[in-house]
Amino acid sequence: MLPRGSLSVAPLDTVRSDGAARVRERLACLRRLLADRQLDGYLVNSTDEHLSEYLPEARARRAWLSGFTGSAGEVLVGLEQSWLFVDSRYWEQADQQVDGQAMGVCKLGLAGHKGPIQTLKDLGQLRRASGTPFRLGLDPLAIAVEQWRTFERQLRPVGVEVVAVAGNLVDRVRAELEGGLPSLWSERPVFAVSEAVAGQSAVQKLAAVRAEIERAGATVLPVTRLDQVAWLLNLRGWDVPFNPVFIAYAVVTRTESYLFTAPERLDGGVRAALPAEVNILPYEAYGETLARLTADGTAAVLVDIRQTTMGTLGGLGGAAVVEADHPIEKLKAHKNTAEIASMQRANLQASRAKTRALGEVMRRFAAGETVSEQDAAEAVERYYREEPDFQGLSFTPIAGIGAHSSIVHYSTPDPGSAMTPGALLLLDSGAQYTGGTTDDTRTVVAGTPDPEQVRCYTEVLKAQINCAAQRFPKGTTGAQLDGITRASLWCAGLEYGHGTGHGVGAFLSVHEGPVGLNKCAREELQPGMVTSIEPGYYRPGWGGIRIENLYVVREVENADGIVWYGFEPLTFIPFDARLVDLGRLDDRQRAWLAHYNRTVYERLSPDLDLEEVRWLAQQCRFGLESSAVAQ
Repeated sequence: MLPRGSLSVAPLDTVRSDGAARVRERLACLRRLLADRQLDGYLVNSTDEHLSEYLPEARARRAWLSGFTGSAGEVLVGLEQSWLFVDSRYWEQADQQVDGQAMGVCKLGLAGHKGPIQTLKDLGQLRRASGTPFRLGLDPLAIAVEQWRTFERQLRPVGVEVVAVAGNLVDRVRAELEGGLPSLWSERPVFAVSEAVAGQSAVQKLAAVRAEIERAGATVLPVTRLDQVAWLLNLRGWDVPFNPVFIAYAVVTRTESYLFTAPERLDGGVRAALPAEVNILPYEAYGETLARLTADGTAAVLVDIRQTTMGTLGGLGGAAVVEADHPIEKLKAHKNTAEIASMQRANLQASRAKTRALGEVMRRFAAGETVSEQDAAEAVERYYREEPDFQGLSFTPIAGIGAHSSIVHYSTPDPGSAMTPGALLLLDSGAQYTGGTTDDTRTVVAGTPDPEQVRCYTEVLKAQINCAAQRFPKGTTGAQLDGITRASLWCAGLEYGHGTGHGVGAFLSVHEGPVGLNKCAREELQPGMVTSIEPGYYRPGWGGIRIENLYVVREVENADGIVWYGFEPLTFIPFDARLVDLGRLDDRQRAWLAHYNRTVYERLSPDLDLEEVRWLAQQCRFGLESSAVAQ
């Protein structure tokens, strides 16, 4: 699954039918608050106080204000105009969900469309003629330090003043119009995961973090992100859709640790599982406690400017600041033996479930049944639930048929959109199992494909294989592998507008830093990191193709003083054999595909019924023809 995140707060049809009037009312109320505070504009990010990708309903501010439910994008509200800024993953979705009369849609990367920085620069230039700056309001608790500094650095010279606004203004509007805000806490309890699942105790993790704090020359570490808190203390919860995390902050010093959440949610078992040193305090005490811990002038606070909010930095007073990478982010990305074993088990379960769902969907279509997008999404969830230790979905399934498959983050499967002969079905889904998180995508065709579908699908498969089969030396970055993946597609005149891959947590977030495969990824890939590889191709009106597997990085050889790494598959789901033109594959690609198909068959077939095994054998036939298992 591609990076996305925010909760879909309303079905698409609802947004289109009666959402426009509500959006205009909300914008009008927000503009009154801007005028009261002598602000000319207000920027609404897609994140919250924890810089989260997925948000609890209470923090889905941009979606509530604009009606746009995609995970990424920013809204700029001025006194007379407003703009939504989205990248190519969301162009079609934004056009469908946003009232163009109330809010302009700016499609980043499209000729003639400007981003938020350039739009603000233009507004600043217009205002400079009057001799007064354009005052842009930002919530410092909902923006990373790095982004805040970028705004200041680029906008101040052109007459835009960045103003920290205490109390989120969208929250104020929502509370006024709806009589309050939804609860920040879910009804599901916080729970502990065992050391057998986590691979390390919380005591061991705290010791490892403290070693990194000391190595950086710091004494205090604020922990903002929810998955970092959950990983550090071996706790989980369900306050955020699809993510087994709970709303909390943490602070680690060289001698103490603090957890800030709703204390009443931690029962006796959870408290007993925590190290004795952990001080449990109310969520609201985070700011004042951090200020107290740094007030004596001797503290040195480690701040990762990408992982820490400007509000946290602003609350440190005169304490010394050590800017460095967040130690938890890197420690969490390197999966230990137990975590890798859990990821292998969970992804095999998810692979079996997805394979059964795809087989069912294709058999039902072949039998003349009507099969809708919603049917496909419900089938894969049903099979996920049948597997042991199922905890929930890792995101809303993307099930797009025909033209909908070209909408990269199409997240509202339509019961009225059904498979028709020759249509593509793109099914991107994942699940959370105890200890492991999964994410995979397959594209299949209803009936007989046409030559263009075969050509494009085969080129995407070649890109998948080229990356998955690539050996690379220690020190290789995600940007380098992104280029390797795209190279053959470019030769075929094809491209995709999203990254090639993202990190995945172990029973945590389906998108996890710092690992990533994209044009800007500078993080070195190292053993134990888990990443997706998901090239694609999308043509509006025609359809879209994406093929996604998860892999763990392994050391494969140490020769001539060079350490070599490679990818070990975690996902074992067949590709649609009807869409593969073997003649377009070179010998290396054919060998990889044959081996993968044999492995898929060997791992899945023992737990499938006879009808499912026959379907699987057909999909894996290249690689099985000369094997006894094909009989």
